[in-house]
Amino acid sequence: MQRLRGAGTVISRSLPVTQLRKKAFRSWAAVQDTYFSTKDIFETHKVVFTVGTSIASVATAWFGYTIRHVHESRVDQRLESIEKAMKNNHNLEHSEIRNIVNSGSIGIPSCIATAGTTLVVGYALGWRGGRWYANRKFRREQMKLLGQIKPKRWQLLRRVTTQDGYILSMQRIPVRKSGEASGNRIPVLLQHGLLMDGITWLLLPPDQSLAFLLADNGYEVWLGNTRGTKYSLGHTSLSPDDPAYWEWSWDELVAYDLPATFQYVHDQTGQKIHYVGHSLGTLVALGAFCKDQQLNRLRSAVLLSPIAYVGQIPSPLARTAAENFIAEALYKADIREFNPKGKALVEVLKAVCSKPGVDCTQLLTAFTGKNCCLNSSIVDVFLDHEPQSTSTKNMVHISQMIRDGTVAMFDYNNKNENMQHYGQPNPPVYSMTSIPNDLPLFLSYGGADALSDVKDVKLLLASLKDHDGDKLVVQYRDDYAHADFVMGQTAKQDVYDPLMAFLKLQ
Repeated sequence: MQRLRGAGTVISRSLPVTQLRKKAFRSWAAVQDTYFSTKDIFETHKVVFTVGTSIASVATAWFGYTIRHVHESRVDQRLESIEKAMKNNHNLEHSEIRNIVNSGSIGIPSCIATAGTTLVVGYALGWRGGRWYANRKFRREQMKLLGQIKPKRWQLLRRVTTQDGYILSMQRIPVRKSGEASGNRIPVLLQHGLLMDGITWLLLPPDQSLAFLLADNGYEVWLGNTRGTKYSLGHTSLSPDDPAYWEWSWDELVAYDLPATFQYVHDQTGQKIHYVGHSLGTLVALGAFCKDQQLNRLRSAVLLSPIAYVGQIPSPLARTAAENFIAEALYKADIREFNPKGKALVEVLKAVCSKPGVDCTQLLTAFTGKNCCLNSSIVDVFLDHEPQSTSTKNMVHISQMIRDGTVAMFDYNNKNENMQHYGQPNPPVYSMTSIPNDLPLFLSYGGADALSDVKDVKLLLASLKDHDGDKLVVQYRDDYAHADFVMGQTAKQDVYDPLMAFLKLQ
């Protein structure tokens, strides 16, 4: 009994120390986030900051000296009235009266102090103006997508910096539609797919969007944005114009982006996370789970249109590009950014669409499969914001997986280079059987999906055959294709309601 009492004392004394360390860590993380965010914004908008600071400084100086001029004019008027009054009673000279009045006037040191204060205030106004300008476009897009939802539901947070220097933007929805922010909300991280960004989860109207549905059901929702997308173009030393910026594939998303994102959300909330991924967002998660990364910070994982094995992918557009080594040709031509809206990619797309058996009249269908539940207005919103850029190396990596039918790390097609990177002549394989059997998983896939093919998903499920029966939920929608899971009009009742029922059990 005495030993138990002693142990309790130690725990109670160490608790404040643990809390202090946690607060110190969060404070330091906040300082770092602020530094990199400010550095990123300044480097991107140098002209705006310079012009804004200059205008603000001039305006502040003009305002300050105008006030001083008005003050001095009033002093002169008062001086003249005093002078007239005193001449009637005393024989004082004008110069003597002025000396008496000016004895408390502002001197040179005061002028210097005023000018310095003006510069500081003007610079601060210019800095704030620059930050406002830098985020203006982002916030306009947010408001357009939010519709009738109050702006305070959406928060643009500090950036998350990965170990290899990429600065990722994250957003969160911390409150319900009513504006209520109940305490101790469980965090859910939503991760988009290939050629997409966090807007994926906001394409549907607010009463159908998974992000807002989760928020209205009591969760704290976090939206991730992969490196290279328009909200995550920052880097501690590289610019997106540098070819080196784009030297990555989804291997780096597994090794750096996802761990940094998990760490950030966990540190901010102090709780384990529910993860929801779509398309490439599922592949990155599965790769991390194979390596047992960040699993101690995870409550459960939801995989929509799961991507792992893609050797039997039926998408004519994707398969033709892979079999004709299109991505490799772009990489050899020193095109490191794979921008679907860029001139080079448009020309390549025209060439692919001219191949026999490839019908690009309905481009989205040619790529994702025949989606059952999209309407034209949703597609219009999609085209306003997507597709996003990724790296050409990432596309090469995915093409390798399509041709080889394996889930392996990037193949440099050179044994010496592979040895240099991996310590073996062939790239290591991500073993799906290494995923812990007690990890709660929810998989939802569709029969019409041309990217997450039914045969490939069954290969993934076969590797999970030893998974605990009460920890694995599998949903199959015969009529769903790839985009239906994030853009379909019926996704709420078909997928999201069962998804949220699963989360509540974890």
